[in-house]
Amino acid sequence: MGRAKHLTVGSKAPPMEKGKLRLYSMRFCPYAQRIHLILDTKKIPYDVVFINLSRKPEWLQEKSPLGKVPCLEFDNGDTLYESLIIAEYLDEAHPEHRLYPDDPLAKAKDKLLIERFNEVITSMYKIYLAKTVDRDLFNEVLEGLEIFDKELAKRGTPFFGGNQPGILDLMIWPWCERADVIKILKGEQFIIPRDRFLRLLEWKLAMKDDFGVKGSYLDLETHAKYIRSHQAGSPQYDLV
Repeated sequence: MGRAKHLTVGSKAPPMEKGKLRLYSMRFCPYAQRIHLILDTKKIPYDVVFINLSRKPEWLQEKSPLGKVPCLEFDNGDTLYESLIIAEYLDEAHPEHRLYPDDPLAKAKDKLLIERFNEVITSMYKIYLAKTVDRDLFNEVLEGLEIFDKELAKRGTPFFGGNQPGILDLMIWPWCERADVIKILKGEQFIIPRDRFLRLLEWKLAMKDDFGVKGSYLDLETHAKYIRSHQAGSPQYDLV
């Protein structure tokens, strides 16, 4: 994913390279990671500009009207923002390696599951930000993940996308990559039980080995360090 520092207030936007996409990102943002995963899986050439989200460059608003990452910029100056919008655009614009199902019903069902995963995301963030241990929130996360474990069993394939990761795999992966950080932050009692999530944990191992995932993957300790710095009110964007 690169080791460049996150640009901040007073910086200048680097010049665009002709014929290449640019992704405005933040190293620890799971929504931005979604787009790294798409670009890396499809082997689309791009460069990355990392953004300090606590002290954003003044020029970011021109690229991303909501002041958020991810934001994708084209060499003609056009931009796209919002991770799911960018993901669908990239899949349609670069159809050589399709990630969404071709069947309209299957595509709609994957979109519904991506939407349902928002419940897991919400519960995970509440746990990260909570000052006290909350077992009920953890149980909410497990109940949400159970839907996806059962879906894998129903599909009978290593990945939600079949024999290789598809759009659903990539859109939920950033939070699954971070899921075991809860154990580091809150204690051993917050381990995701293997007997209850055998398929999903096997899927996690397979995802970690996928070439499209390796470029943006970070280990749990690094994620934990960043989350602790965020909890302390001073996010360390340049940990990596």
